[in-house]
Amino acid sequence: MAWFLLVAGGILEIGWALGLALSDGFSKVEIVIPTLFLMAGSFYLFAKSLKVLPVSTAYAVFTGLGSFGTAVLGMLFLGDAVSLPKIILVFTLIFCIIGLKVVSTPSKEAGHKI
Repeated sequence: MAWFLLVAGGILEIGWALGLALSDGFSKVEIVIPTLFLMAGSFYLFAKSLKVLPVSTAYAVFTGLGSFGTAVLGMLFLGDAVSLPKIILVFTLIFCIIGLKVVSTPSKEAGHKI
């Protein structure tokens, strides 16, 4: 359950990062308001996951997922530069995140309620 919350928080982080890019410096209220809700939600889910997961692993996964998703969506939809080295590095990032999941163990009692 903690991993699900962490991944969901990372996905919301992608949303608020894109919201920041689209808000035109916080001048578009119709984008700012959902962006703030996405921020609050992502940090809430991240904090809940920390009840079970070690912060060192959880934070790396949380920010890594946000970075990966934001980079990919930026290249696909926002006109960010695309190059082979950039694609290779972005996918290396996601493989490292998967690796962290594979080698990590919960820091707290496995049956701990979130």
